[in-house]
Amino acid sequence: MEVKVRVLGLSQLEQGLSELPRATGKNVLRRVLRQRGEPIAERARNLAPVDEGDLKDSIGVSTKLSRSQRRKRRKRATVEMFVGPGGHPQAITQEFGTFFHPPQPFMRPAWAAEKGSILEDLSGDLWTEIDKAAQRIARKQARLAKKNAGG
Repeated sequence: MEVKVRVLGLSQLEQGLSELPRATGKNVLRRVLRQRGEPIAERARNLAPVDEGDLKDSIGVSTKLSRSQRRKRRKRATVEMFVGPGGHPQAITQEFGTFFHPPQPFMRPAWAAEKGSILEDLSGDLWTEIDKAAQRIARKQARLAKKNAGG
């Protein structure tokens, strides 16, 4: 199941990110999305049914999908972060159930419980990371300028 979230009104953030080097901007987005995705993963781990524990242990936050998941989707965004149980086929049957056993959802309730605070804090976290990145770049440029002036 794919959940799409679109946050509107963040044009100033986009402008701030565009002023950073492209790779730095992507890294800022990845850091914030990973940080914001971790509460969902933690809640899902707590809600996941445990038989052997491998489903629970596989839940994480990553930029990568399993091979079967990659085949089923095309990349659409510049930066994507995925929260979930990886490529475990039993994850789908646990979440949605089968003819033989009822559903035991763990990802949907985790998202429902955490989405409000995540979306609220997203812009603040992005601004903080943009500012930190800009300060790092300024310090690096100052060091290089000092080195070039002295050398």
